[in-house]
Amino acid sequence: MTLGRLFLVPNTLDFGMDGQSVDLRDVLPDAVISRAASLTHWAAENAKTTRAFLKRVDAIHPLALPLQQQQIQELPRPPKGRAPAASDEGAWAALLAPALQGTDVGLMSEAGMPAVADPGARLVAAAHAAGVPVIPLVGPSSLLLAVAASGMNGQSFAFVGYLPTDGAARQSRLKELEAHSTREQQTQLMIETPYRNSALLQALIQQLKPGTVLSVSCGLSLADAWTHSATVAQWRQSPKAVPDKVPAVFAFLGGR
Repeated sequence: MTLGRLFLVPNTLDFGMDGQSVDLRDVLPDAVISRAASLTHWAAENAKTTRAFLKRVDAIHPLALPLQQQQIQELPRPPKGRAPAASDEGAWAALLAPALQGTDVGLMSEAGMPAVADPGARLVAAAHAAGVPVIPLVGPSSLLLAVAASGMNGQSFAFVGYLPTDGAARQSRLKELEAHSTREQQTQLMIETPYRNSALLQALIQQLKPGTVLSVSCGLSLADAWTHSATVAQWRQSPKAVPDKVPAVFAFLGGR
């Protein structure tokens, strides 16, 4: 039997942005929208988000099956505070059952590219282990867009995820990352839950060295998106507010 494929279907970056949704055709190629319309089985970070995406797809290319008949399975979530265990592997492998029977499966994140800063990476690993072909489709990645817009080193960069929320731990982590960035000239990328955007920005401005370059990209792909890059000293002289309801990517590069 011919195996199905696992398609990594990119989502828009307007997740949770009431009244600011973009036209799918502004951020996704028509071929990607058409491919999404052709799929009937999904592995999703969030089923509700996936249904909302498919409703937008259906307005452009009719779905192969009505939305109510789409098979959408959510990715396994380990109990809060517990690291993934080997016993979880069966749950991940089960999501590939349609592909093992010859049916293509789509992987969908809440926003942006699946498997990049996203739990779907475990499903991609399971697909490789099972011999299921993995097909990434073209779409927006907030991390790459932020790197490109920052003017920082795009030859060497690292996504470090979320910083600690505890003040002392966050300061220690920032010093460690800044020292590495300065030594290696490597751009450091991070994100935060939107309501903590301002707190993270203030910590970066206060704790990074004056010569370090700090960049913030806010609301990428939205109509009012912006990126501001300047030294920490310049940020201190001319502060810029970051909305607390809009996703942002923060980046810095240690000065020589």
